[in-house]
Amino acid sequence: MADSGYNKEIQRDPWWSVKQYTSARIAMGHVGVSIPSKALLQFRLDHAHARDAVYSTLYKESIGDALSRMGINSLTVQSSAKTRQEYIQRPDLGRKLAEASRQSLTKLTSEKSQLTIMVADGLSAIAANDHFIPLMNNLLPALRTASISLSPIVLIEQGRVAISDEIAFTLKSELALILIGERPGLSSPNSLGAYLTYGPKPGLTDESRNCVSNIRPEGLNYSEASRKIFYLISQALARKLSGVSLKDNTAGDFLKS
Repeated sequence: MADSGYNKEIQRDPWWSVKQYTSARIAMGHVGVSIPSKALLQFRLDHAHARDAVYSTLYKESIGDALSRMGINSLTVQSSAKTRQEYIQRPDLGRKLAEASRQSLTKLTSEKSQLTIMVADGLSAIAANDHFIPLMNNLLPALRTASISLSPIVLIEQGRVAISDEIAFTLKSELALILIGERPGLSSPNSLGAYLTYGPKPGLTDESRNCVSNIRPEGLNYSEASRKIFYLISQALARKLSGVSLKDNTAGDFLKS
């Protein structure tokens, strides 16, 4: 009777010894010329998680309540993208405020501040829901110790990175910091990114920003991410610049773990 292949033993991949160091799809083994069923099913599950992340919703009420308990005021705005589908198909609409939100910010009677912190759903609201408050628990004490003045924290629906420039400019802030859900990968559907811009105003492009990415317990943990972000904030305010002219040189002990 011919061998059907069903009883073939799973052959361990020679890269198995390095699998412990990465969540990438390596050393999955093989059965004949195919990957094992377990690996195939895991791929399909991870792909489903990534798709779900793109269509997830920002828990703005929960985030707002948590900030309130921390003694922080917050407000919610929307981008010009009216639906999730429009947000995905028209990136340009996610980069600018809806007219009603722009008018609401314009009417705020606020003094100039050094920093506006924002959180946006981006391409993974799950990331913002999971990591924004834990990150703030690490970052805010350092900002308070340094006496850095803050505007109310802004929660953004259907937002992309560049919308932070318009918001911080409208709120008369010297510096913009947006925490946003990054494009989900098959091993990281909930990764948070931080983008920092000095002198924010509409029309700036990516060379004006600094980025700290892969913020999550399995990547860059909250303590280390906060240390890097605080360093960049301090340097941006002191040197009055950001982007390609400001390097991430976090050798100094700026935030205790």
